[in-house]
Amino acid sequence: MTSRILTRLAGIGADPRDDEDTRASKALLVLISVLILPVSLLWSALYLAFGSPVGWVPLAYFAILLASIVVFSRTRDFGTFLLVGQIAILLAPTLSMVPLGGFLDSGGVGLCGILAPLGALVFDDVRTAARWYVAYLVVFLGSGIAGELLGGVSPAVPQWFTSTMLAANVAVGGTIVFTLLAVFARQRRDALAALRLEQAKAESLLLNILPRSIADRLKAETRTIADQFSSASILFADVVDFTPLSERLPPAEVVGVLDHLFSHFDVLAERHGLEKIKTIGDCYMVAAGVPSPRPDHARALALMALDMQAAMRSVDEVGHLGLELRVGINSGPVVAGVIGRKRFLYDLWGDAVNTASRMESHGTSGRIQITRATKELLEDEFACESRGTIPIKGKGEIETWYLVGPRPDRAATGLTRGEESVRSSLR
Repeated sequence: MTSRILTRLAGIGADPRDDEDTRASKALLVLISVLILPVSLLWSALYLAFGSPVGWVPLAYFAILLASIVVFSRTRDFGTFLLVGQIAILLAPTLSMVPLGGFLDSGGVGLCGILAPLGALVFDDVRTAARWYVAYLVVFLGSGIAGELLGGVSPAVPQWFTSTMLAANVAVGGTIVFTLLAVFARQRRDALAALRLEQAKAESLLLNILPRSIADRLKAETRTIADQFSSASILFADVVDFTPLSERLPPAEVVGVLDHLFSHFDVLAERHGLEKIKTIGDCYMVAAGVPSPRPDHARALALMALDMQAAMRSVDEVGHLGLELRVGINSGPVVAGVIGRKRFLYDLWGDAVNTASRMESHGTSGRIQITRATKELLEDEFACESRGTIPIKGKGEIETWYLVGPRPDRAATGLTRGEESVRSSLR
């Protein structure tokens, strides 16, 4: 029964277009106003019972508050409803101190006027609440002093009644104040929790775009992030004949195939500790040695390339897609940095990157083509098959090799001579 009544009261003045915060604010203000109605009526009845004309003030306040609730239920104008309630609660209790004889003889009724600035603090903003608080101090102190100077009207209420009213005003006013502050504290806590959740989401999204170390630098620095790496390896992998395949498939299936394939490559990149740079259409780019230098960058990238090709032939991974990869790898110095403002991108530049892309585009389906720079870093541990020289646009004739796999006579965990030299250069 009580739950249904509270639900109906909370629905007064509700608008389907209201957001969640507005809806909650309206419900809270209506409930507080409804709770004050019987208090003001009792306040009026008690004073009128003793023959004090002051009893007409809370009765007038009751009528104004009730009328404002009725009007609000029709207009749904929250701002006007709040303003009327603030003015009424500011003036009715405090001005009553004048005919009652000041601060003590009024039973502390003026304390209830503090609800006006508190209401502004909860339902509006701090600056508005500060103005209401100044107005409350002026009216409260002015009415109290005027009451002390002018004295109370006749007939005066008994002393025991004044003491009882003081206790009642402190208890009722304190309860409402506590309720408002509790709601304010809960709103603040909920807002902070929501903010932390959004920050976590933003952090997760940022880490999906940028490496963690770069994301941390981006949050801490305002300058351009750009780094030079003396030795790194870059891999490009392209799905062979995917363009004609995509023309025969529905759009959702095209995206689904690439998402399934590249998501598996993301898992491989994370497993080998590599950095996915980006995807360009049906091309996947990953690098080793950036943004954190590592002496085994060529070896780590070679292992991933072999895993990628193995996955294309594995039925339980992505082999059921029936696709082939063309993979190219090169090693050398690169520049890395973050570009963009609305959409951040961590990217690599340099001749080593361009050559790696050429290794892929001039490669062979189902094979991993590498340059001399990468072959020299891998030849102690991996078997490489010479392809000879091939013409590369803008580069002329370049000698290339196919990466075949690990040498059976080499331990899979050791560093090659090339990697040892890279490690020495990094020290």
